[in-house]
Amino acid sequence: WYQRRVHGDFFQGDMKLNISFPSNGTQKTFDFDNEQAVRPFFDKRMSAEVEGDSLGDEWKGYVFRITGGNDKQGFCLTQGVLTNKRVRLLLTKGSKGYRPRCTGERKRKSVRGCIVDAQISVLNLAIIKKGEKEIPGLTDTQVPRRLGPKRASKIRKLFNLSKKDDVRKYVIRRKIEPKKEGKKPYSKAPRIQRLVTPQTLQRKRHRVAVKKQRAQKQKTLAANYAKLLAKHQQERREARHLAHQKRRSSHKSESKA
Repeated sequence: WYQRRVHGDFFQGDMKLNISFPSNGTQKTFDFDNEQAVRPFFDKRMSAEVEGDSLGDEWKGYVFRITGGNDKQGFCLTQGVLTNKRVRLLLTKGSKGYRPRCTGERKRKSVRGCIVDAQISVLNLAIIKKGEKEIPGLTDTQVPRRLGPKRASKIRKLFNLSKKDDVRKYVIRRKIEPKKEGKKPYSKAPRIQRLVTPQTLQRKRHRVAVKKQRAQKQKTLAANYAKLLAKHQQERREARHLAHQKRRSSHKSESKA
């Protein structure tokens, strides 16, 4: 281990690059103890694109996107915090790295900024452009997807189905070998999401009908209330008019007397 001052921090001679190749579904970790190799990643933010020529001749032409990382104490990079140090932020529900125990609970915790510096021990990268040479264990192999699509529209897109085709016949099932001996292997299939069936359409029609009935009932009640209010106001006006006439007649009789 050696220490060297780099961008105001000590570079401790070892950084791991966790590189993934999304198109093949592969991932591999590489150790780099050369400061010059990882220097182009310093002062870059998350989601920034960096060329990989500095990592070696086999990485020429590769372009990476920074997707995350961890510092030497285990704090992960946090998107939106524009610093290369740790800061204490008041975190709420939905914040990265915090799970509230009570409703409305907030807590001040240390989070790492989204800017890469020499204190990062593991940096997560994704290949967005492949170079000329193959990387053993990363770009020369392809890992099949363990699970198939779950949403109905994505199953239709995968098999190029029309709206009339039954999606349930095209669900990708996976075979499971039982751990105990003597048991038969079985298969599992995902529960299709956003599947439109006659039952779902019937429930939707029922919801719409109930909503219309509720609106019609409220309209009828409002009309009846308006009639009752108008009748009550008319009765009050008539009573006021009669009382006024009685007062006028009593005043006239007193003046004649």
